[in-house]
Amino acid sequence: MRKLIFIIILLNFKLSFAQDPIFTQFFVIPETVNTGFTGAYGNTKAGIIHRVQWPKLNFSINTQFAYVDNWFEELNSGLGISILNHKETHTRYNLTQFNLNYAYEVQITDRFYFMPSISIGMGGKDFGFQNILLEDQINPFSGLISNTTIDPSIVQDNITYFDFSSSLLFMYDRSWFGLTIKHLNRPNISLLYQGNVPLDMFMSLHGSLELPIFNSNDNKGLFVVFNGMRQSEYNRLDFGAHYQQDWFTFGLLAATNPIKNNPESHFLTSINAIAGIAWENFRFGYSYSFNMSDIGRDGGVYELSVSWQGGDKSNCFGCPKYPK
Repeated sequence: MRKLIFIIILLNFKLSFAQDPIFTQFFVIPETVNTGFTGAYGNTKAGIIHRVQWPKLNFSINTQFAYVDNWFEELNSGLGISILNHKETHTRYNLTQFNLNYAYEVQITDRFYFMPSISIGMGGKDFGFQNILLEDQINPFSGLISNTTIDPSIVQDNITYFDFSSSLLFMYDRSWFGLTIKHLNRPNISLLYQGNVPLDMFMSLHGSLELPIFNSNDNKGLFVVFNGMRQSEYNRLDFGAHYQQDWFTFGLLAATNPIKNNPESHFLTSINAIAGIAWENFRFGYSYSFNMSDIGRDGGVYELSVSWQGGDKSNCFGCPKYPK
């Protein structure tokens, strides 16, 4: 029973303050943060990113995101699908969400584009409570264990929910700026029986600005990037820069907590080093986060990404190109 009580408390805490997974390489695979990039290159593209957080701790977190989309010239639109999976090893909490993404292109000038988008998804969460043993399942006289229970405090093993999100994306040459609001319908994500815990909306303001230096051609440039996020009482701002030289790119990002709800919280939480290479139509990225807080020897956070773009190959990391 103590184990059950602990899990119920954990559920109330985790579900009440649930946070969406965040990727450091948001500018390498911008589809993770803004669905306006659906079909944005004017052809077919796909990618996957894998994130491992705190592998040396007992509660490491693994997150994967994959997408594929295509541009439809006759509809002036992009259409694609994406899948997100998020798993915590200690609690065995697992999130899987499938999204259908649509973006429409509005050409404002020859070099300025606006792409509003919507995303409709179906998500599922589970904790794997099949190993929990409740009091009424135990026969103290015979020592037998029953497979059924009528305990009123039993929790659901899994739930499914419908989700709705929207994004706005503005692009000028190789620079872009976007706004995303997820969970507009605030779906109920409670795992408690007849519980009601609306998922807080996730808001993100993000962009990549090309500086007018070191940009002698399309395969060279210096970019300032940022991603400001807020969900419930939690906030985070990632900012930094990356430099691209032909087939190679590298950058540094700082992850910060700008609005500290706790006076003892760290403003700077991590420093993130990012490197990538391009080969033919593929792009490969790697990032590692150096923890700046007092959490201890956690093994850091690293991400691996692979993306592919059809048609004319592009060596630009996170910069839309329009061949049409």
